[in-house]
Amino acid sequence: MPEWLSTYWFSYSVLRGFLWANTNVLYGILGIPFLFLLRSLFHGRSRQRVELPFVYANIQQNWVSYLRFVPPIVFSFAVVCILLALARPQKPLIENPELKGIDIILTLDISESMLEKDFTPNRLEAAKTILQNFIKTRKNDRIGLVIFAGKAYSLCPLTNDYELILEYIQDIDSKLIDVSGTAIGDALAVGINRMREINTNSKVIILLSDGESLEGNLPPNIAAQLAKKFNIKVYSIAIGKNKSGENPVDTKSLKDISKITNGHFFNANNSQTLQRVFNEIDKIEKNKLEALRFRPMEDFYEIYINWAIVLLLLSLLLKSTFMGNIFED
Repeated sequence: MPEWLSTYWFSYSVLRGFLWANTNVLYGILGIPFLFLLRSLFHGRSRQRVELPFVYANIQQNWVSYLRFVPPIVFSFAVVCILLALARPQKPLIENPELKGIDIILTLDISESMLEKDFTPNRLEAAKTILQNFIKTRKNDRIGLVIFAGKAYSLCPLTNDYELILEYIQDIDSKLIDVSGTAIGDALAVGINRMREINTNSKVIILLSDGESLEGNLPPNIAAQLAKKFNIKVYSIAIGKNKSGENPVDTKSLKDISKITNGHFFNANNSQTLQRVFNEIDKIEKNKLEALRFRPMEDFYEIYINWAIVLLLLSLLLKSTFMGNIFED
């Protein structure tokens, strides 16, 4: 016996377990009784009748007489099956698909200006703490680390080993690079080089800096255009308070980089704001990944089409037997 030829497919648990592609079609099932009511109202007045000399008082009801309702009932079930098929019942082939995460390059400015104490204890240490908290919340993401001052270096390639990255961040010090300056363009180039040939749902560079690009071989705007070419978004964060003095925060370059790469610019003037910035970045990228979530589906509409065909043929067959009304056209 074919697998579809079973009442199992009409059980409540099975129907409830389906995901319906066109749920609005199911409301048509409620309209089936009204179709028969309208048919009775309009067809009953115009149908042809044969008058027979019966005395209705002497006619006794018999259960066989109720069999005349079987063909329309079978036809109704056929219509229900057609509507179920049109609603497209489905089930996911993979119940909980693994969602690829984000590829993130954390790009941290470790120049001397990051030792400014407008954060506690200073800008660099505050940024390290927030980065560590951010990494601890990741699950499916690969994270890499780039540090820069007058030059840029890849401190850690993209990896899922979060403990390793946390150790690298803990050991970051402003003395790791002895060339003074802020080579933002070179730092972006190093991050781009790490991700340019990777095909993932989302590629992001998170750039933390407090100053304008004063050193390096590659201008930041050119580096930003390269990032855009490789579908890499740059979330730039200006860390520090905008004040006049020895180490003021410059935001123009960072704003331009984010604008070119379709990323976002944030201004963090204290640790609490910096934490909210990372929460916002996390929210933006997670929403985009949820939109890309794909679950391959298996359709079951053929089962109900087969049932509909069988029931339609059965209703026509029954209508040609004694269950039909031979006196009705």
